[in-house]
Amino acid sequence: MKRLIIFLSALILGFTAGAQELDSLTRATMDTTLVGRDIMNLMGSGIKVSQSSAVRTALAGYISANRTKNVSGYRIRVFYDNSPQARTRSESIAAYIRSQYPEAGVYRSFESPNYKVTVGDFRSKDEALKLYMALKSIYPTAYIIKEKSINYPM
Repeated sequence: MKRLIIFLSALILGFTAGAQELDSLTRATMDTTLVGRDIMNLMGSGIKVSQSSAVRTALAGYISANRTKNVSGYRIRVFYDNSPQARTRSESIAAYIRSQYPEAGVYRSFESPNYKVTVGDFRSKDEALKLYMALKSIYPTAYIIKEKSINYPM
C-alpha cells in the first residue's frame, strides 16, 4: 500500500512538472526592442541588400490586394458608457489619446445606448500590453478586447 501511494505521488508530480514545462514551451516570446523598427536600419551601413524591382512590385501588389481583408486582433477599450455626458466624454477622451499617442489608431463608436472608445490595432495581446499599461494609469477601467477586424498592416 505504501509503495502504491509513493508511486501515485511520483506519477502526479511527473504530470505536474510535464504540464508546467509544456506551458512554458507554448508561450511565445516577443523581442519588443525590434517592434516598429525597419530591418534595413538594423543591419548597419556595411550591408547592401540587392532586390529586384519585380519583388518590390509584387509585394506592393499583394499588400494592395489584401488591404480590404479582415484581420482579427486586439484593441484596448478605454471608455464604455451610456450616461447623458457619454458623448462629450468619449469625444474628449478620443481627442486626448490621439494627441498623446498619434501613432495608435483611436476608434470612437456608438452602439445604442453606449459610446465606446478603443485604441490600437494589435495582432496579439502581447503587442497590446505595452500601450495598455500606459493607458491603465490614466484610465483604470481600461481592458484589452478581441476584435474581429483591425486595420493591419498599413
